[in-house]
Amino acid sequence: MSDVAPPPGVEQLATPIAWGDAEGVLRGCNPAFARWLGVGQRRLLGLPLGSLEAQGDRIATWLEVVDVASAPPRLRRVAMALPGSAETRFADLWLTWHESGWLLEAHPVDEFADGEAGAALPAAVAAALKGLAHELRNPLAGIKGGAQLLARKHDDAASTELTTLIQTEVDRLAELLDRLMSPQPATPHAPLNLHAALDRVLRLAENDAGWAVRLIRDYDPSLPEVEGDADRLAQAAWNLVRNAIEAGATQVTLRTRAEHGVRIADQVHALALRLDIIDDGRGIPETLAEQVFLPLISGRAEGSGLGLALAQQVTREHKGALTFRSRPGHTVFTLLLPLEGIADE
Repeated sequence: MSDVAPPPGVEQLATPIAWGDAEGVLRGCNPAFARWLGVGQRRLLGLPLGSLEAQGDRIATWLEVVDVASAPPRLRRVAMALPGSAETRFADLWLTWHESGWLLEAHPVDEFADGEAGAALPAAVAAALKGLAHELRNPLAGIKGGAQLLARKHDDAASTELTTLIQTEVDRLAELLDRLMSPQPATPHAPLNLHAALDRVLRLAENDAGWAVRLIRDYDPSLPEVEGDADRLAQAAWNLVRNAIEAGATQVTLRTRAEHGVRIADQVHALALRLDIIDDGRGIPETLAEQVFLPLISGRAEGSGLGLALAQQVTREHKGALTFRSRPGHTVFTLLLPLEGIADE
């Protein structure tokens, strides 16, 4: 194992930089790179540079084809993470040849960034959504009225459960439309049982998919309550479950666990709740992996492209993180929500 010396002064730079040998094995990094990934510098030593890419294999491919004498190439918005970590960061990367090894320079970008446009929806799209919200009000009122009539005619337990579910979901959709048309301050967060919200999602999925999809609850009953908005979190989880169903999944698992010492963005939390939504569907096309959380991006012709963007927004409202890993037959979306205050590193 040969040593690869970094360029002079790189340790003091604020730009995240790592260096590896001629085979692309990481031999060191500056403190800025370790802080950015949220790990100690020693944990990175010996890892292939390509293993730090959370989605895809562009770095590994790059190392095989790049000409050491050419101008440094640039990869835009590469998802980076320590292998096995659920916390993903995005950066534009430059790879250059330095003496006897590779130098990787990372310029962090926001995961929603798309050129200069950022995460904001264009004004025209926002106006179109408000128009759509206005047009949907009357059909929703009709659906709720029909459910109320059915409830009066059929008062058995099964019918009552279904009509109540219809009315509850209509009310929730009407509230979402109100937010589109007249944005209001966010609902104050309160302690909630996430499993109760997830059970609402599973009831919706059972009625939507029927027997075509096996739905599995894998809950940790010892988890404490989390501060949040139950309706918003249920909406985010439903969007993820519905995406799985629409991707042809025959099995969807909702798994909750406690995670200790979790880094979310630039903060370390002593305890976090981890929700994994696991499915065996077609997976996310590699061409969409970098843009999957952007509004109006969808892998289906009939898709709106708003479900994952909304799930990401809800996660941010709760100071959490939403990441994914995907291959055909196995996709996992991971939602992390802090449960306690920030711990010292």
